[in-house]
Amino acid sequence: MKPLRLVALDADDLAIISAHVQDGLVKVSDLEFLAKEHRFVVTMNRFAWETGKPKFRHMYQRRRSVLHFERVTHVELSGIDRTRTDDVLVLLAIRFFPLESPGGKVELVFAAGAALRLTVECVEARLADLGAAWETGNRPVHGD
Repeated sequence: MKPLRLVALDADDLAIISAHVQDGLVKVSDLEFLAKEHRFVVTMNRFAWETGKPKFRHMYQRRRSVLHFERVTHVELSGIDRTRTDDVLVLLAIRFFPLESPGGKVELVFAAGAALRLTVECVEARLADLGAAWETGNRPVHGD
């Protein structure tokens, strides 16, 4: 399967990226705000939902991926301790809350109540797989 490359320029596009990064595993040390470039970078081990159900074995895929947001002016953390760099967060969803158009807040929602909020001038995000996939026997399960 080809590496995934997606761009989001509005809330609908961002919802598509959100679906592709659901259950991504992110180390706290892999969250980086590049203030001078107005960029926020999230590197993760993405669960490849798009591969569907395996045909022969109960093996699924993860891929090393990078998600970055442009035109970021402010970052807020909730329930994330930046000093615990080896902690692993499970990314559940990305949401956009419009403020003064075209700007707003992008919220990354993690398991256990953790969240990250980016104030952005507009929606501009990119998701790219960085390399080959590897197999995992663990498929994330979500309750109702």
